Amino acid sequence: MHNMIYTREPEYERNFWNAMRGKGKAIADIDKGLNKDTGTFALPNAADNDYAKAIIVESLFRQIATTAKAYDTSFTIFAKYCSDLAKFVPENGNIPIYESADDFTPYKIENWKLAALIKCDEDFVHDAAFDFKKYLVTRLARNFGKAETSGFITGTGDHMPTGILHDTAGAEIGTETSSLTYDDIIKLYFSVKDEYRSKAVWLMNDKTAMTLRTIKDSAGNYLWRSIDDTIFSKKIIISEFMPDIAKGNKPIAFGDFSYYWIVERRTISVRPIYEKFAANNQIGYLAIEFLDGKLIRPEAIKVIQIS
Repeated sequence: MHNMIYTREPEYERNFWNAMRGKGKAIADIDKGLNKDTGTFALPNAADNDYAKAIIVESLFRQIATTAKAYDTSFTIFAKYCSDLAKFVPENGNIPIYESADDFTPYKIENWKLAALIKCDEDFVHDAAFDFKKYLVTRLARNFGKAETSGFITGTGDHMPTGILHDTAGAEIGTETSSLTYDDIIKLYFSVKDEYRSKAVWLMNDKTAMTLRTIKDSAGNYLWRSIDDTIFSKKIIISEFMPDIAKGNKPIAFGDFSYYWIVERRTISVRPIYEKFAANNQIGYLAIEFLDGKLIRPEAIKVIQIS
């Protein structure tokens, strides 16, 4: 991205934070970092690195998915999808040649805009003892992280990412049931191919987790292993954005979420808003990021459908 050159400069960083605090005409001195489409300014390099670390903590999907950067590139990415394997061959035997013409599947990616507007009291912003830089970066990461997780799970693909629960471009249905039983969980587990189960995790909300905690097998053994919060030795991840157990819903997903790709289209950028909140002795901050998300291998994640 063209303005990344300037965000590394100490002068840009100093002027950026002065502008965020409403000091003088500092905002005129960071015009090189301006995104003309949004009127926001790229974070200084150090703050952008801090944000990148913070968003991983706050965005559930960034902990289990694959993140790629596609700044200023075409709107198509190519995902490798192959099944070639090494094979034993006899001495002087023919080495099998894998036909790889269809290995790379093109996926169109978009520039979906995610926005957040937060406010801070000027007293805190100007307090020398208050770490405003850390506060702003952490708060933005928390806001964006929650919104990202929602989009990556339930996104429609219309002005937002395509979530794993999408009917046609999301995870495949592993099994259908009218009420969750021990056998249903087993069916979901084995509906995922072995190659995806090795790194698989479970995804569900609190209510579903509570239900699964009470399920036992015929010998009275609990399905849920409380000592390490696993089912069949696979980690359980809780998200409020997964639906409840109800007719038509998909309350549980299981599989290898690394096949969900988060594609960053631009770095996060911020604009201070002074006048609108001045009467309340506050400064507003409009933050924007552009990204997309797609499940590039639907069979890698399976869901339970409640019928």
